[in-house]
Amino acid sequence: MNPVDYIVLFGYFIFITAFGIWISRKIRTSDGYFRGERKFKWYIMIGQAFGVGTHAEMPVAQTGATFSHGFATIWYQWKNMLITPFYWLIAPFYRRSERTTLGEIIEDRYGSTMGLVYTVFAITFFIFSMGVMLQGAAKVISVASGNIFSPNMIVLVMTVAFILYSFIGGLIAAAYTDFIQSFLIITLSILLIPLGLHEVGGFHSMRELLPEHFFDLINSESGIDSFTIAMLAVNGIVGITAQPHMISMCATGNTERAGRIGQTFGSMVKRLITIGWALTGLVVAALVIKQGVSLPDPEMAFGYACNILLVPGLIGLMLSAILAANMSSCSNFMVNTGALFTQNLYKKYIRPDATDRNLLWMGRYSGLGLSIMAVLFALSIKNVLHAFLFVETLAAFMGIIFLGGVIWKRANRYGAAVSVIVSFTTYYIANYILTGEILLVYKWKPGPFGLAMLAGFFFFWLISILTRPEDKERIEVFFDNMRRKSDAKQPDKDGKKPLASDTGDELLLLDLPGWGKKERWKHFFKRYREDLAGFILSWLMVGLLILLAWGILQI
Repeated sequence: MNPVDYIVLFGYFIFITAFGIWISRKIRTSDGYFRGERKFKWYIMIGQAFGVGTHAEMPVAQTGATFSHGFATIWYQWKNMLITPFYWLIAPFYRRSERTTLGEIIEDRYGSTMGLVYTVFAITFFIFSMGVMLQGAAKVISVASGNIFSPNMIVLVMTVAFILYSFIGGLIAAAYTDFIQSFLIITLSILLIPLGLHEVGGFHSMRELLPEHFFDLINSESGIDSFTIAMLAVNGIVGITAQPHMISMCATGNTERAGRIGQTFGSMVKRLITIGWALTGLVVAALVIKQGVSLPDPEMAFGYACNILLVPGLIGLMLSAILAANMSSCSNFMVNTGALFTQNLYKKYIRPDATDRNLLWMGRYSGLGLSIMAVLFALSIKNVLHAFLFVETLAAFMGIIFLGGVIWKRANRYGAAVSVIVSFTTYYIANYILTGEILLVYKWKPGPFGLAMLAGFFFFWLISILTRPEDKERIEVFFDNMRRKSDAKQPDKDGKKPLASDTGDELLLLDLPGWGKKERWKHFFKRYREDLAGFILSWLMVGLLILLAWGILQI
């Protein structure tokens, strides 16, 4: 670390904290704190989705995988590439629910008990996720700085910074700082490539030094076959629907389209910069051969490149980028955790008559308290990977009840409860049969996961059919919301928001069970215009990204 690096690093801390506090000066209501009053423009939504979805451990892991097995390992991070266009289709669900948290949506659909179960899961998800991100980034920064700072000290400094502006400004501060910090994350992803290519002598020299299969886009060496990619895609599309921060990702834009653009194309930006992480792995693989060194751990490749290639000033910039990747996620998670506790526990069970001001301050204090729990978790647990993977796996099983409940009217609370239990149990029994060991978290394999998801969906259907349905009137209200434009400026003649079918905003997935009926195909392209246009454009973007990666490998 050089004095210039300290100036860059601490300058970043001061700027992002001051900016977050400044942008949040007008927060007066709980809705402004939790949802930003649903006024974010599309570009803020892109920055928020990209920033929250990108963590510091991701470039480190991808660089290490490519360093070991070549470019084809990009599919470990690109596992959601093939389901990204579906984000365009699911995003309106969250805005049309007119809710602040996913726990409220689950309660609307299945009743208060399932809503409480989901809330407990969601708060646990946030605490574990924040803990692992804080400790993971702290270890990377500690090594990159020459162990000048201890990981625990870095955890505390990061926490103080994002808590300061998130406590005051809520989602507005989180979203706008995410947008600013997204540029630093992009810098993190590409900074080492030109420096490394210059050091190894360009692509030509890199090809001479590395095995030919290192430049394949898909191969067996990566350990990922088509079935694995398919199961990862199922994991992605089902699991993401139940991740508790999806309201802020999809429902806080000033229009439904802003939410669609943010979640879909913010994720596309992440897919783009993943190419940079994989290229960095190739560069480091060539660099260590040229310099005649070896790395005991492939995931040291990213840190090694930082130490070898970066000059004073750039080290501080890189550390700032790593901080940005984590603080952007943690600030969003803090606000969402506060919203879950306030809306689903405090308002419902503790103080039903709370004023809006009470809810605003409870959101702040509960988010603060739960963030401190995440810090304590990060400081006290040396290996948090098991806990993080456990919650990620559980999210996919929770996704069965969310996605199934939106698509299928007949789904009920009994089917939802049994599906979560059965899918979870099947996953562990299948892994135990394969390994003969009882573990909290097994190495992820497509077979046991696919079997668990199949069992979960089957029992979700079976138990729902065999037990009494949900209250018809309540379910009709739920689905009526899903069929109406949430961002309409004027109500229709009945005083309600206009039907989405009148403006081309009918939802394809919402109508999935009835596609065999003739009336579903009447005025098809007119009714589903927005879904179809965005879905097709998203697939074109996926094709262009894959083509870009392939083209780079031909250099």
